[in-house]
Amino acid sequence: MSRPRAGAPAAVLSVWTQPGAPRERVVARMGEAVKIAVAAPPEKGRANRALERFLARELGVPAAAVSVAAGGASKHKVVRIEGVSPEALQSWVKASLGE
Repeated sequence: MSRPRAGAPAAVLSVWTQPGAPRERVVARMGEAVKIAVAAPPEKGRANRALERFLARELGVPAAAVSVAAGGASKHKVVRIEGVSPEALQSWVKASLGE
């Protein structure tokens, strides 16, 4: 697995997680945040890891490029994504929500 190179773009996403959902998906906007459903339960960091894997898969970056930067024990999280520009992230959010 490759690591993002130094100086590569990075973006930050405010997320409300919905753990224990039937399927993983982007659900809706919640103010400045995006609500994302994950199937994993909110136990022992499982929902955080599922969120990181979901975003990595959707954005086409290595799993190591996505990390929960704040809110690890909360439904409201801040996620840092290396190798994706803020503009590309916002485009993905809009496309995921059909905007």
